[in-house]
Amino acid sequence: MAQRLATEFIKARLLLPESQMSKFLQHIQDPRVHYRVRVLDGGSREVVLEDETGEEVCLSLDRRRNLFICELSCRLVNPRLTHVVRQLFVTFKGEGMIRRIYPGFVMLDFYADGSVRRIIELTAGTSRLVFEHRNQIPELEYRFRSTDIEREIEQIRLRVDLLLDRRWITSSCEEKERIDGLLQKEAALLFRLEA
Repeated sequence: MAQRLATEFIKARLLLPESQMSKFLQHIQDPRVHYRVRVLDGGSREVVLEDETGEEVCLSLDRRRNLFICELSCRLVNPRLTHVVRQLFVTFKGEGMIRRIYPGFVMLDFYADGSVRRIIELTAGTSRLVFEHRNQIPELEYRFRSTDIEREIEQIRLRVDLLLDRRWITSSCEEKERIDGLLQKEAALLFRLEA
């Protein structure tokens, strides 16, 4: 597996209600990552995260009424600090782009509401879509509401009724055998559709 060289948070944005500020700070649980909180004018905050190697990142939380807004653009090298920031980003439903840099290629992760919506791999002069979130609820609702199978089952039952009527009328053994073969095929199809 390729070793990650760095992670860049590009135009990452968190919206944090004032009531979740203590939960935000409690969520920083890595014993090797320490934080300091500075309270600024107007109630805004700066949360400085620092790992044991000395790498740090400053999360500026601008207060607007009862909401803290954190807009983040930074480059992190230490995996532990990167993991803590990414966990905060995901837990508190961040949006934006994260660029993961590896030797020879870059992965672009696009987030909305704390979850990955698209991943693109960039290599020398080429790009490849690795993942894209699709909303499958409308398709599932369509399939649930679809009555195509019920209509097909009804048509098979009508054909079976006609074949049984024909079998009842005919006196030829060959014709009855042919009708029996058709009835077997219709029964197998009906069984498969009803299952």
